[in-house]
Amino acid sequence: MSGNFFADLHAVFEENASRPCFIFSRGGGWTFADLEERIGQACGVLLRSGVKPGSRVVAQVAKSAEAIALYLACLRIGAVYVPLNTAYTSAEVQYFLDDADAALFVCDPDGTDVVAAGTLTLDAEGEGSFTQTMAHTEPFTGIVARSKNDVAAIVYTSGTTGRSKGAMLTHENLRTNAVSLSAVWGWQERDVLLHALPIFHVHGLFIALHCALLGGTTTIFMPKFDMEEMLLWLPRSTVLMGVPTFYTRLLANPEFSKDTAKAIRVFISGSAPLTEQTFAEFEARTGQKILERYGMSETIINTSNPLDGERLAGTVGFALPGVETRVADDAGNALAADEVGMIEVRGQNVFAGYWQMPEKTAEELRDDGWFITGDLGTQGSDGRLSIVGRSKDLIISGGYNVYPKEVEQVIDEISGVQESAVFGVPHADFGEAVVVAVVARPDAAVVDIAVIDAALDGKLARFKQPKIVLNLTELPRNAMGKVQKNVLRDTHADLFAGQAS
Repeated sequence: MSGNFFADLHAVFEENASRPCFIFSRGGGWTFADLEERIGQACGVLLRSGVKPGSRVVAQVAKSAEAIALYLACLRIGAVYVPLNTAYTSAEVQYFLDDADAALFVCDPDGTDVVAAGTLTLDAEGEGSFTQTMAHTEPFTGIVARSKNDVAAIVYTSGTTGRSKGAMLTHENLRTNAVSLSAVWGWQERDVLLHALPIFHVHGLFIALHCALLGGTTTIFMPKFDMEEMLLWLPRSTVLMGVPTFYTRLLANPEFSKDTAKAIRVFISGSAPLTEQTFAEFEARTGQKILERYGMSETIINTSNPLDGERLAGTVGFALPGVETRVADDAGNALAADEVGMIEVRGQNVFAGYWQMPEKTAEELRDDGWFITGDLGTQGSDGRLSIVGRSKDLIISGGYNVYPKEVEQVIDEISGVQESAVFGVPHADFGEAVVVAVVARPDAAVVDIAVIDAALDGKLARFKQPKIVLNLTELPRNAMGKVQKNVLRDTHADLFAGQAS
């Protein structure tokens, strides 16, 4: 087997040349032969722009099939693909370009006010753009030899706690994770993936698309989540991968029904925790249980609830083939079943380290290959993993540990609560005080502290119960739907200023 992951994909593309690869939700589409042609042309543009094996190609582009061709062209010629969130500002983009030492920056037409070694716009309408240049460039049809341990992509973490880190993912990381997921999720020749995720993140780019591309199956390609398009295409699809927000939005729409969902053989959720309430409501509405899995930029996917077997709300399932998980103490000693500790991962999916950050790599990647995820969790005697929160979100109140998810699970069961986020803020007496931000259901009244106290009484120790409830219209989230508790902590840091109890 070639070390270059593209070699595996190329064989599939050739075998399925006449088959639909992308069906564009707003009309038109590409076969696998069309995709191959675009990839070859994109390779030609990259090579003409001076991109070499190992060169970093930074892309901040809107979701399009051409953007996928650009990514795959980077793999084909051995370049390193660096996707950026389209919401990043020019100042943020400049940091990534400088840090990655980019050989080429590909952006949308309005993203050209940053300084890069080379800049091209990915704009189908623009004269002289990457897309226009592709059509007039001699295609490259070879596959540049790479070792399985060569870096294929750098994915920058969100940087909510300091300078963003570039996680280096190898060809082997991409290949083995795609193969494992295809097997674990029972990918079938008849499958049709409904794709509404962004492609600057591992979820949309590596997890969802790799399964479809490696399987030679069709993807319905939506520019973004759109309820009208989602309801139109769900009956024509068999797999939906989404963030929890997809599922809460579907449940909020009365047109989403068991009949709408019946063609889907598996609904998959990730990138942010799925509440037990959403899990239960979705099953009641559709008769289907959402399959939750657990991954991150540094490891792609670690665990998954089973396709066939019990899917439990609030858990993220079992380690993938070729992956090990454990819950450990600070020294890396495995803890007993059901004890709370740090989740660590080891296997073929674990990244090669952080780009140009050897000290940070050494802090988070143990010498024996275990990666310290930063997530706190428990592992049952059967190996099933549950996450209780991020280590940085742990609240220590009066010397006692409070795990936010444990509190959120109880609060989310309150009839008037749509969702909640528990976090800690400074407190002169307790060190940290427990606070909950609540979003009430549209038909519910404001949720006050008396309601919270009554719901938690007798279920959780008093030190775990919130001292204040904040009623918000929505929780702050990042692009992938994760609640930004750092924003909540910063915004409400002075809640107890001057108080002692």
